[in-house]
Amino acid sequence: MTGSEVPRSFRLAYVPGVTPAKWVRTWNERLPDIPLDLVQVSAAEAPEVLRGGDADAGFVRLPVDRTYFSAIPLYTETTVVVVPKDHVIAAVDEVSAEDLADEIVFHPLDDTLDWEHPPGRPAFERPATTADAIELVAAGVGLLVVPMSLARLHHRRDLTYRPVTDVPQSSVALSWPEDETTDMVEDFIGIVRGRTVNSSRGRRPAAQEQPKGKRPDTGGTQRKPSAGKPTVRSPQSGSGGQKGGRRGKPRRRS
Repeated sequence: MTGSEVPRSFRLAYVPGVTPAKWVRTWNERLPDIPLDLVQVSAAEAPEVLRGGDADAGFVRLPVDRTYFSAIPLYTETTVVVVPKDHVIAAVDEVSAEDLADEIVFHPLDDTLDWEHPPGRPAFERPATTADAIELVAAGVGLLVVPMSLARLHHRRDLTYRPVTDVPQSSVALSWPEDETTDMVEDFIGIVRGRTVNSSRGRRPAAQEQPKGKRPDTGGTQRKPSAGKPTVRSPQSGSGGQKGGRRGKPRRRS
């Protein structure tokens, strides 16, 4: 980027259930000159949005194609069953997949859980979206098993949810095309990993090299920078120490 160009925005995709607010806030504090644009996508659409360049990075649900994408796993969600508040399940702390065997359990087309054998009895037709399935649960037609964040996202006063054991769980990760790890992506990785603004990792300006033959302004023994850490201050003087020091001074012969 030349000095005359206006920095383009950093485009961050995120799937339903993910709340990127805290990372966006940190970005705006550290990089106020680079706008961050949020791109909300479905879990199924996220990989193609990143492949197509419509977002620089995204919060996605695993798994992703690791031959193409880099990914930093962030957390794994509890899986819950959404039920009407007057349902018998609402009276217990948690249930197992076996407890749902006699219940109609919806598996919408945008289901984010990797089922081998979905619990419960299948509905006559699969709802198109999780939001549609929530409406059916509220109507007393059946139940819905989802990651907890989606149960919270579609919260209704007439519904509640309980944890389900022995079922798949959904993991959320920061992901981006491996061959497109730009400076802005590196900056956002640092924010997600919790690095401070003065962290030695990430994008930092390199120190200017000390001209040969010129004595640095500060004396003392040269310190060798730690491996992988960029030098942000002028290097110390050479290994010979300060001028006029006793060490290395020739002795006068009598």
